[in-house]
Order: sequence, then C-alpha cells, then structure tokens
Amino acid sequence: MSDPRPDDLADGTSAGELLRQPMVARLLASELAATMSFGVVSAALGWQAYARTGDPLVLGLIGLFEFIPALVLAIPAGQLADRVDRRWVTAAGNLAAFGFTGLLLLDAAAGGEDAWPLYLFAAGLGGARAFAGAAFNPMLAAAVTPRALPRTMALSSSTWQGALIAGPLLGGAFQALGDVPPYAAAMALELAAGLLVLTVTRRIGTDHKVVDAPPVTLRDATAGLRFIVATPALLGAISLDLVAVLFGGATALLPVVARDILGVGEIGYGILRSTPGVGAVLVGILLAVKPVQRKVGPILLVCVGLFGGFTILFGLSDSFALSLVALAGLAAADMVSVFIRSTLGPLLTPPSLRGRVGAAERVFVGASNELGAFESGTLARFIGTVPAIVLGGAVSIAIAGAWALVFPSLRRIDRFEDIPVTDPAAARPAPPADPKGSA
Repeated sequence: MSDPRPDDLADGTSAGELLRQPMVARLLASELAATMSFGVVSAALGWQAYARTGDPLVLGLIGLFEFIPALVLAIPAGQLADRVDRRWVTAAGNLAAFGFTGLLLLDAAAGGEDAWPLYLFAAGLGGARAFAGAAFNPMLAAAVTPRALPRTMALSSSTWQGALIAGPLLGGAFQALGDVPPYAAAMALELAAGLLVLTVTRRIGTDHKVVDAPPVTLRDATAGLRFIVATPALLGAISLDLVAVLFGGATALLPVVARDILGVGEIGYGILRSTPGVGAVLVGILLAVKPVQRKVGPILLVCVGLFGGFTILFGLSDSFALSLVALAGLAAADMVSVFIRSTLGPLLTPPSLRGRVGAAERVFVGASNELGAFESGTLARFIGTVPAIVLGGAVSIAIAGAWALVFPSLRRIDRFEDIPVTDPAAARPAPPADPKGSA
C-alpha cells in the first residue's frame, strides 16, 4: 500500500486546477514578482548603460559580468539547494538581488555617469539569482505529482514570460520618469517575491533534501554536471539552448535598435523589450492547456530553427511593426524549446540531484543569455548591429540541423512518458570489470 499523498502535493489535470492549489499559486506568484523585477532592471540597466557610453559593447560587458558569478557560484548554489531548506535559499537570493538593485538606485540618484559601477552591480545581481534559481525549480517540482509536472512547467514558463512582458513595459514607463524610479519598483517586486516563497510549506522546501549528508566533496558537488553529461537527451536539450541562444542573442541589442535604427524613445524601447513575452505567453497558455505530447524531440529542433529565422527577420527590419512581429515570433519559438527543456529536466533527474542539476543547467542557460549578450555586443561593435543580428540567426538555424545529427537520442524522443530515467549512478564511473567473469 503506497503512502498517502501529502496535502500540499498538487495533482491537477488542468491548468485551472493547478492554479487553485495554494502552494503552486504562491510559488508562481513569487516567480512572477521576481521575474518582473528582473525585467524592470534589465530594461533600465541597458538603457542607462548605452546612454552613458553610446557604445554597444557596454551591453555585452554587462551580460558578461552577470554571467561570471553565475558560473563561479553554480556548484555551491546547487549544493546549498540540496542540503538546506530551499525556501530560505531562494529568499536569500531575492534579498541579495534587492540589495544590489538598491545600489543601482543610489548610483542613479547620485547622477552617476561612469559605466564601471553598472558592471559590478550586474555581477552582484547575477550571483544573487544563481542561488535563487537553483533552489526555486526543485520546489516547484516538489509541489506537484509527476503527472502534473508538464502542465506545471508550462504554467511556470508562461508566468516567466508574462513577467517579461510586464517588467520591461514597467521599466520603460518608469525610465521615462527618470533613472531612479525603475529601481525603486524593482526593489518592491523583489521583496514581494522573497516573502511569497517563505509562505509555502516546509515539506516543499525540504522535500528530497539530503539527510545526514556526508561532508561536501568535489565529486559530490559536481554530481549534477556529471549526471547531465551521462544523460544524452538532457545534455542535447540543454546544450542546444546554450549554443542557439548564444549566437542568437538579438534582444541584447534592443537599446541600439530602438535608438539608432527605429528611432523610438523610452516607451517604444519598453514595448520592444516586452514584445517577445507576448508571443511567448500566448504559446505558454496554449502549452498549459494542451502540452506537447508527441514528437517532442523533432519539435524542439524545428523551433530552434524558427527562432533563428525570426532573428534574421528582426535584424533586417527597419519597421517598428515588423520588428514587433519578429520579436514575438522568435520568442514564441523559444518558448516551446524552454517548455520542453524545463519538463525534461525534472523528469530525468532523481529528486536528490535536482538542486545540483538545476544549478548546472542554470549555468548553461545563463551562458546562452549573458554570454549571448556579450557576443552580440562585441560583434555589433566591430561589424555593425544588423550584420551581427543576421549572422546570429543564421548560426542558430545551422545549429538546429547539426544537433539533429549529433544527438540522435534527442531527435528520436516522441513522448515524455517514453523517456528512460537515468539512474544517478550513471554520473559515477563504472566499477572495474570482474577479471573472473560472471558465472
């Protein structure tokens, strides 16, 4: 006879039923607030950095400085998420982001004109989000049954993308009022995110936590990364996102496009920053109602190719309306790949490794976004904004085709239910063969 299901473990068969579950609703509300804060800060930081320097390279450097601490802190963040109450880890990350956003506010209030403080504060925000992200997704997985996980991750992705609509819109609107208001709004949102995550039950925060864990070793700390490498479907999906978005990071150049190509002001810039979320949210709602059920691998590869195609269209556009269509389209395609990857992760990963696998995955995702911003800013500096965007889109299309050949196990995935779950022992080297052979 199986153990009774915990009262806070959701098993909704529809998006509406899941949203009526208090723990799921609180976690999604926390994600909404934290991601809106991220969107507000990203919009304000990009606009102010480019206004201070007039150099697109500064946008790439901000992305690089956000990525470096996420890379350095990935292993300790994953270890902490698997050993400590994940509610407190996430809330601490929110609190740290609150503090670094406050420093950005003080710099703006003082009328700062140098770019270097923005790099330092961006690095602090990257480190704070490394801890919050490593602990958050495992809690979301712990709040629902495996059957409800695909719909839950679709709701999470829709929440995230919805926040990326509202966040930049708020950022652009507050930026029109001055350099300080965007950061004040972001601080309020970050504080709300931390308080909300602390209201979920202790079981969700401590579920699957390593009990009586031995002292931390390098081998134990890197178990998440080794598990990803030992699981071809997971490795293929994560690395596809990494490489495609790395070269297709057109959105990092939006301040340049808004000011120098389309000639729109702060409000127009805010609309451009939020438009990718429109296409993504529409697709996210569709996925929450009717998740991808067949041909999972081929759909993932095709959508990455479409992402590259819409990126090329955006790069060639000199029309505000056409640019909005292209941005919505590339984000809609990316949303499907995000949904597939975020569903594969928890399904393939043993609960005791979810924190470390999530932290390692966050490095991949962070590399695709922040290093993608660095790549785009650097290319724009030397070959121009339009060629940089078009080249990135073409590379993304080529990568989708290459991954179809390099990762046949990813290409052949049909249904989530058919994916064999890899044992965590796969992350350990096989023992030496018995010289005597088997009986």
